[in-house]
Amino acid sequence: MPDKNQRYGQKGETLAVRYLQKSGYRILEKNYRTNLGEIDIIAKDKDSIVFVEVKARQTGSFGNPKGAITADKQRKISMVALQYLKSTRQLSARARFDVVAVHPSDGRERIEVVKNAFDLCYV
Repeated sequence: MPDKNQRYGQKGETLAVRYLQKSGYRILEKNYRTNLGEIDIIAKDKDSIVFVEVKARQTGSFGNPKGAITADKQRKISMVALQYLKSTRQLSARARFDVVAVHPSDGRERIEVVKNAFDLCYV
């Protein structure tokens, strides 16, 4: 059974999916897992495949959720994204990495999308 933080993370991902869909994204995969790691959301936005990392915080105590996307996390997401593109035969597709930050705000959550949050990292 998920703990409180995991449940909040799942809620953040659900909010992110809804927000992205309302913004015109078409969701292709949720919680795409491989032996290399996981990508929270894979979507299509116009002519781009978008790999989305969702970060949610229940309080502002730990800083901005976007700060949790370290260089190591970017590298891991990049490797999983390349594996996805290869397995779906879309290596030549236009792709980008977005981050969705879910912030607490007056008893509700505020969603912030950072498009092109980082570049492909594979070294």
